[in-house]
Amino acid sequence: MKDFITTNGYDMPPSEFRKFGHQLIDWIADYMENIEKYPVLSMAEPGEIKTKLPPSPPEKGEPFNNIFEDVEKIILPGITHWNHPKFMAYFNSTSSGPGILGELLSAAFNVNGMIWQTSPAATELEHVVLDWLRQMLNLPEDFWGIIYDTASISTLHAIAAAKTEAEDKYKENFEVSKLCVYFSEHAHSSVEKAARFLGVKNIRKIPVDEDFRMIPDKLEEAVNNDFGKKLIPFCVIATVGTTSTTSIDPVEEISTICNSKNIWLHVDAAYGGTAAIVPEMRYILNGCENAGSFVVNPHKWLFTPIDLSAFYIKKPDLLKKTFSLVHEYLKTEKDNAVVNYMDYGIQLGRRFRALKLWFIIRYFGKEGLANIIREHIRISNKFAELIEAHPGFEKMAPNPFALVCFRAKMPDKTQQEINKLNETLLHAINATGKSFLSHTKLNGDYVLRLSVNGIHTQERHMLETWELIKHTLETILKEQI
Repeated sequence: MKDFITTNGYDMPPSEFRKFGHQLIDWIADYMENIEKYPVLSMAEPGEIKTKLPPSPPEKGEPFNNIFEDVEKIILPGITHWNHPKFMAYFNSTSSGPGILGELLSAAFNVNGMIWQTSPAATELEHVVLDWLRQMLNLPEDFWGIIYDTASISTLHAIAAAKTEAEDKYKENFEVSKLCVYFSEHAHSSVEKAARFLGVKNIRKIPVDEDFRMIPDKLEEAVNNDFGKKLIPFCVIATVGTTSTTSIDPVEEISTICNSKNIWLHVDAAYGGTAAIVPEMRYILNGCENAGSFVVNPHKWLFTPIDLSAFYIKKPDLLKKTFSLVHEYLKTEKDNAVVNYMDYGIQLGRRFRALKLWFIIRYFGKEGLANIIREHIRISNKFAELIEAHPGFEKMAPNPFALVCFRAKMPDKTQQEINKLNETLLHAINATGKSFLSHTKLNGDYVLRLSVNGIHTQERHMLETWELIKHTLETILKEQI
């Protein structure tokens, strides 16, 4: 039996921690260096990992070597490798070296930044690093920042703040049943979830144009219609980089409507907003300076280990009014002189997420980060050119960032037949383990998505994936003859 009483307390002895810590860092470095030897998408079948694990916990402690052997034998085969350079599905959340080291140090500190006193550095670094990011995105100075885990939670807080403002504004005429929220047909699913969670029943999905962007005239029409019914239009969500196509809603026009009607505007730039770090891409955030709140996720395209969502708001006091609930045991003599982030959100416990983002910004710098993002955009534009030049494929949406929506063409075939071909194509590509793509549906069409935003992805990875796509399609078509 292990003796867990050590000079360091009831824990792994420092000598053992140092030994296996060095080994683990070496393993991670080898993993990142040789990641292309793994299939991108796990080949595990449902339940396969679970059946290899004991149904009951161990009675006695086990050597760390044994634990890590099972990581390699059992866990690793069940990993879909998000850090793989040919992971081109969804919006690829890749981690970087400095981000991993920041996460490691955060775990070692293990602070809970619920109030300033529980770790002043966690609170004050969060304030500084979010202001750095604000400057990098060229957002206005009156945007106050806080870190949440994901954009889903950031959007929930935005709508909650808008709801509180509406309650203040309409006072005795306020009823939750009268509230109306507006977003495009292509907004992220979390927007509707957040609205429903907050009790908002009047959910208006605004039509989009041929480029899958919200139509401002349709928004204004819906708002005016609801005002005419004595309802309360209180919040509009515009998207910079929609989930399916990365389309950019016309935020300037939308903000003009919101300002004229005194409606809260929240901008979801979880994916696309990061691109504004690139000087020639700053136009994507035009109009966002007029928003009441804004979200961008560094874990989507700023090489930050998941999770970290940066939320900005012009009226933080509304957040505090909505969420602050301070019990006696949380009060300190310095509360009037500091920010206690627990007052500005639903969570009390708060991880030291700012540390890893601080490491990343300092290590790469604005210029380094912009160069990586710029290269991703260049590679995706090259892929779009290859698609458009090939007679067997077609591009299905604009590609303003680093994602391309496309499909295989079948002249004189029905939509159902074309959809079936592309679904078969996607599954066949992913089954090879060589690349991983995802899909969406646009106007009923089954569409493949190729995303280039992994820190390890180079042009050669895109070109190899392109050859795989073409070869796989040729094989499928031959089999159908």
